[in-house]
Amino acid sequence: MADVLTPKQRSFNMSRIRGKNTCPEITVRRLLHSLGHRFRLHVRGLPGCPDIVLPKRRAIIFVHGCFWHMHRCRFGKVTPKTNAAFWQRKRRGNVQRDKKSRRRLRKEWSILTVWECEARDEKRLCLKLSRFLS
Repeated sequence: MADVLTPKQRSFNMSRIRGKNTCPEITVRRLLHSLGHRFRLHVRGLPGCPDIVLPKRRAIIFVHGCFWHMHRCRFGKVTPKTNAAFWQRKRRGNVQRDKKSRRRLRKEWSILTVWECEARDEKRLCLKLSRFLS
């Protein structure tokens, strides 16, 4: 099946997808701040460049997009019909990189992954963050 968008339109759409300061990430940051926690963002010196680092608690929070990191939810199970092999390699590479980063960080840090679909329910997310940081 051919793509419904022209290559120029598809390129424009893909260029608008951000890796930092996404809506789910901002939601997590807002909730953390309301719980009284202070944090650093996108620390490049750590493996995987974690989205949120709470140095005092030795805690790291990754905020992953369901599609890009192949979550088990319905959003992560979507597979593109065009250029499928490329997207499968890209997404599997993200998952492998995530595993490698978590393995390296686990020795010294507590790690939490928040999925894009989880950020939609702020009450549950707030409870999850509170439990993780207590």
